[in-house]
Amino acid sequence: MADLNPSSAGRTLVRTLFIGGAVLLGLWSLSPVVVISAGERGVKTTFGKPDEQVYDPGIHFRVPLAQSMHVMDVRLQKGEGEGDAASKDLQSVHTRIAINYHLEPKEAVNVFRNIGPSTEIAADRIIIPAAQEAVKAVTARFTAEELVSRRTEVRDAIGSLLREKMQRHGLVLDEFAIVNFAFSRSFSEAIEAKVKAEQEKLKAERDLQRIEVEAKQKVASAKAEADALALQRQQITSDLLALRRIENEREAIRKWDGKLPSVTSGAVPFINVNDKN
Repeated sequence: MADLNPSSAGRTLVRTLFIGGAVLLGLWSLSPVVVISAGERGVKTTFGKPDEQVYDPGIHFRVPLAQSMHVMDVRLQKGEGEGDAASKDLQSVHTRIAINYHLEPKEAVNVFRNIGPSTEIAADRIIIPAAQEAVKAVTARFTAEELVSRRTEVRDAIGSLLREKMQRHGLVLDEFAIVNFAFSRSFSEAIEAKVKAEQEKLKAERDLQRIEVEAKQKVASAKAEADALALQRQQITSDLLALRRIENEREAIRKWDGKLPSVTSGAVPFINVNDKN
């Protein structure tokens, strides 16, 4: 009679899966064919000793059990880090940086032999301490205020020093950026106060310039009016006054209705009424 015990059937299934997995693992370990994908390089070891050749993407062969192929990633990697340093004027500075880097393909064997069996391990062992050292060395050359006002120069100096350190170990720095500089609260408040004072000073200078321009405009306008009045006074002569008086008398005669006022005080407001001329 067949064994219908569920626990026995389960153990049988587990043993079957275990044996199948062991067989697949054995076949894989005994496979002489290794495929290296794009963006990777291979380092072959024979009984643990790495070959000098760097294996490019493609199909490669190995001796099962005796040789192994280790894959090194040479694609662009991203890393971030942060640390504390002191500026030239002894201000505490917390710096965050971001970098893009990659493993130099031709240096894959040297990195594998001297640093670690993967790009990530090499980055942890080389880039992080090198970045901290570069940031501290460059930050100490500048005052806290200069770290902000000369940020591009500071970034280039840190990047140059870090690139040199990484290159010695087969790593290439592609991009470097300073994400942020953080100072103590008291220093940040002092910087804000200084910036505000400078802005107010610039505003006062602009207001003074505007007032000076307006004053010059008023002086020019007054001078123009004075020149116009002076010109008019120069043009007023006795002949012009006599002409204006005659014109006024003629206008008064034209408007007169022929009746003399019933009450007068003083002389009649007409001149030479009976003058035949």
